[in-house]
Amino acid sequence: MAGKHSAGVLLFRRNSDGAAEVLLGHMGGPFWARKDLGAWSIPKGEYEPETEDAEAAARREFAEELGLPVPAGTWLPLGEVRYSGGKKILTVWAVEGDLDPAAVVPGTFQLEWPPRSGRLAEFPEVDRAEWFDTATARDKLVAGQRPCLDRLAELLAD
Repeated sequence: MAGKHSAGVLLFRRNSDGAAEVLLGHMGGPFWARKDLGAWSIPKGEYEPETEDAEAAARREFAEELGLPVPAGTWLPLGEVRYSGGKKILTVWAVEGDLDPAAVVPGTFQLEWPPRSGRLAEFPEVDRAEWFDTATARDKLVAGQRPCLDRLAELLAD
């Protein structure tokens, strides 16, 4: 059985001390509303590899989730990570750039809420975006995406 494919962009910038900070989005919807640690994500989304290029999907999903285009910059491949029991493959690029989290206008999704109510409610894909130093980002980020931080640190150390 083929797994699901997602692609995303880990936007990073350097603070006044030269240390990297990454932009993460807090996952929207009722399940994540009261969670913080492990409830943030790299802006990403699913795509069909047979019909769309992963980099194009990463660019599209970033814009859909945050309502803003990926800032101009060099795309540094961070490779793939597998999570959700190995059934989901996430391909990520790092891009150095800046973005004002207050300018984020997230896309939305519909979900039956409350469960089994028959009513559809609309929720933001991300309910907020913030910059974090990499140590804090490690705690905030969903576990399956944490290897991307390690790969970014390796790239920046070279």
